[in-house]
Amino acid sequence: MSVILQTGPFEPGALLTAFSAGRAETGAVASFTGLARAEQGGTEILELEAYPGLTDVEIARIAQEAAQRFSLQDWLIVHRIGRIAPGEAIVFVATASAHRREAFEACDYLMDYLKSRAPFWKKSHGPDGARWIEPTDRDRTDVERWERP
Repeated sequence: MSVILQTGPFEPGALLTAFSAGRAETGAVASFTGLARAEQGGTEILELEAYPGLTDVEIARIAQEAAQRFSLQDWLIVHRIGRIAPGEAIVFVATASAHRREAFEACDYLMDYLKSRAPFWKKSHGPDGARWIEPTDRDRTDVERWERP
């Protein structure tokens, strides 16, 4: 169970292989890899800011909630910060559980949270200058579905 914020690139396949190794009692591992988008040429560089001791602690808190809610055996979140080029991996989430449904749902839950509520500050740099990025209506709707009874 770990949250890793890092400035350098990571290899999602290697992360998944390491996360999946030696799991004799795990029935399912689900993972998600998010890539930075070029936004049809509008983004040349995506910049993410985070505050160590705040961002990682808050993400770990939500991941612990997910672990309880979905009966997870383990989870891993790796998130890039700093400057990220389009096509580069920006986030990796892996969840392990006894059954597939819980692993899928926990992975989805964590990504919805990371996309809309995690304490990151995102800026797109492109040909028209820099602009701050806020969660979209869809991002908000996606995360709100987990709050319904």
